[in-house]
Amino acid sequence: MTNEPTTEISYGRRLTEIARERPDDIDLVIAHLDRTETGVTWKTLESRANQIARAFQARGVGKDDVVGLALPTCAEHVLVTLAIWKLGATLLPLRHDIPQWEMDRLVALAEPVLLVSDAHQATCPVLTRADLAETVTADDGPLPDAVSEIVNLTASSGSTGNPKLIVTPSRGVVADDPAAAMMLGGMNATILVCSPLYHVNGFAFAAPKILEGHRVVVMEKFDAALAAELIERHGITFTVMVPTMLQRIARIDHLGSDNFRTLKRLIYGGAKVPEWVVDRWLELMDHAGFMFTYGSSERLGTVMMTGLEWAGHRGATGRAVDCELSIRDDDGNQVPTGEVGHIFMRPTDPDRRLFEYIGMPTPDATSDGFRTIGDLGWLDAEGYLYIADRRTDMIITGGANVFPAEVETALSEHPAVVDQVVVPVPDDEWGHRVHAIVQVSDPAHPPTAAELRAWCKERLASYKAPKTFEIVDRVPRTDAGKLNRTSLGEQRRAPDTRS
Repeated sequence: MTNEPTTEISYGRRLTEIARERPDDIDLVIAHLDRTETGVTWKTLESRANQIARAFQARGVGKDDVVGLALPTCAEHVLVTLAIWKLGATLLPLRHDIPQWEMDRLVALAEPVLLVSDAHQATCPVLTRADLAETVTADDGPLPDAVSEIVNLTASSGSTGNPKLIVTPSRGVVADDPAAAMMLGGMNATILVCSPLYHVNGFAFAAPKILEGHRVVVMEKFDAALAAELIERHGITFTVMVPTMLQRIARIDHLGSDNFRTLKRLIYGGAKVPEWVVDRWLELMDHAGFMFTYGSSERLGTVMMTGLEWAGHRGATGRAVDCELSIRDDDGNQVPTGEVGHIFMRPTDPDRRLFEYIGMPTPDATSDGFRTIGDLGWLDAEGYLYIADRRTDMIITGGANVFPAEVETALSEHPAVVDQVVVPVPDDEWGHRVHAIVQVSDPAHPPTAAELRAWCKERLASYKAPKTFEIVDRVPRTDAGKLNRTSLGEQRRAPDTRS
């Protein structure tokens, strides 16, 4: 009996092949905030990845070992990623600005063989960017072919603050991510990466997509005006944005459809997006190219629709495309159409490799094979999914349930509001009170708390309107647009935040 020949091409081998075919071509561009750009040739990607991989080998990294990567978005981030895959190892992307105590917890969970960071210590060897630069004289020839059995781990603390790692089997071979391929729609794309490279959106559409033949422009840090400029300058055809990014670009008055004439597909996901933001984007680009998605790092399934369906299903995030959906109550019973409950998903492919957690128990499937990651939502009669919020984000105030996303949507419609987050603040009278942290366009002349409260009451039931407001220079999000509501609320326990 003979083994069937494989058609798989490892990430490492594909990099070597392209570098030989097109050594001087530039398909990776780093766009800096000062409007300068750094282009990286295929020859450089190949030679530097090989040199860095050998430095990793010298420090004990081999196939299937975990390497932590905690650098800001930069060319070195991509080079280290490629070096890890050259060895058939597993990447653990981490925020570069997390405090040491948080890094310690993640290192204890992941047990990496090596950490790349300019700012952290670890129980394993640590290399900085300065150390990487010293490898430039090392042997840059190709390494033996190797395939990463798990391309990357995903670090997550959710809204509880307790760290966990998500392990999703995905091999280090070209075109092994069907969800990302489905989002690209078969196009040969010029991709704009707006999210930091540690984030799932930044990671998934940077290094893997370069190796699959796409041209990639990576933003050093998101800036709304710069993103709009890059779409025009580079003829961007595909990008992924979270709601905060969409909202900030939507606030730029002078933009029109001509500015986005090359943009064939924009994927939105990550959280609820205010309806006015969607309406504005549908003025800027073809409705068929604006894609709503819902999924997770656990890859239980994907929900999707286009802007063509928006008018008939305002507020929805789409219908299931590779899974089945079921909305269930706390006891696991299916709830009626239109009623909010836990979102359960079951992949339609019975052979799909499923996730597991490190650091907390992996949730069991129901008796009929459905799983949930804790999000809440509801289905309409046509099977469109509407996201409510995570149960852990819901605010219970005076016995009533308030979903922060609903209040944030109302605040976002105010013309003076640039960004907003609603959090629960411990309160002796109400248990928790609804508190709004607001970033405004003119900090010297912000709207008053009374004005903002009245604005919300015109759009929401009275009990949902924030009882207190706080004007800040910047809403404390990560570069990926995320935040920890519970932590922000606890930090504002003191009564001097009332207004």
